[in-house]
Amino acid sequence: MRRWIKVSVTAAAVLGLGGWIAQPYVHDWWLIRGACDGVLPDDALRDLVPADSHIVDTGSGGVKELGDYGCSVTVGGDHSADWRLLSMQAYTQRDDQDREFMWAFPESGFTAQAPMPDGLPGFVARYGNLEFLLPCPDLGKDDAGRQRKMLVRAMISPNGPWRQPASYEAAVAFVNSASERLGCGAEKLTAPTGVSPANPEDEPKTVSFAAARDTACGWLAKAGLPNPSHWYLTAALNDTAPTGRCAVSIGDELSDAGEQGMDFGAWFGDWSDRLIAGDDSERPSLTATARCAGEAANFAVSASDDIPGVGVDKQRALLKAFAEEQVRRRDCSDLRVSG
Repeated sequence: MRRWIKVSVTAAAVLGLGGWIAQPYVHDWWLIRGACDGVLPDDALRDLVPADSHIVDTGSGGVKELGDYGCSVTVGGDHSADWRLLSMQAYTQRDDQDREFMWAFPESGFTAQAPMPDGLPGFVARYGNLEFLLPCPDLGKDDAGRQRKMLVRAMISPNGPWRQPASYEAAVAFVNSASERLGCGAEKLTAPTGVSPANPEDEPKTVSFAAARDTACGWLAKAGLPNPSHWYLTAALNDTAPTGRCAVSIGDELSDAGEQGMDFGAWFGDWSDRLIAGDDSERPSLTATARCAGEAANFAVSASDDIPGVGVDKQRALLKAFAEEQVRRRDCSDLRVSG
């Protein structure tokens, strides 16, 4: 009788442990700890999972010799189909990187984008994808003599609460891990504190020239635009990103800044040559080029028709001032302006 009781108690304990492990929140905890080979901050990943969902699957893998590594997190709900919450991929091969930039800028360099905080070498692309581009000192140079780099795409589904600091925390943790796994040797990034990614599709935030004087777009404050108090600026550029913009618009007051204005774009790397090449209608007519860190840098302006006091000659002069400021800030050379 005693032996039967002992066996029964043991069986009950095993069944109880199995039931405990099967509970959704425990299952989530187990998957969170192992997601992306265990490198993601637990709290950040937990914050990204919608309240009515739970993690159902994770995956990771890649081939170092082919220069790729990625991971994913899939979630589901009691009454909804499973869907991909997180998909992050790192590439050190130039062809893979060019393909990613082609996706981010399918037609021209003026496709919607948003800046990351200063110090992060990236930008927010279409659909809120976080794109990072870092030099890889441990991989040397490619056959064309260019410093090899690592590009990381962090896709955090807009179906979840992605506009929160946890998005940067998870993405930066993956970037640092991917650099080690692929032998990149990039300097480790630090996630910004309390900062959420901007949405490229949102109405851009405009400020006065005076408020933007110390930013990478501050050159516009002394660019000699007519009636400077009627111009407002959207600064979407930092000193480490592979692309960015300075956009200006006209309005009687900050809340009334309209659609008429100019957009100055900068793109750094040989991948950007296609954005200003050829005679396609999407290509800007006023462009400039330079050499930055051994690769091409391209600049262009896209302007509304009939801006009062800002004809083509003035636009060309403004583009030159924009490019000169970028060349100065990034220690570039060989600046040339079209026309």
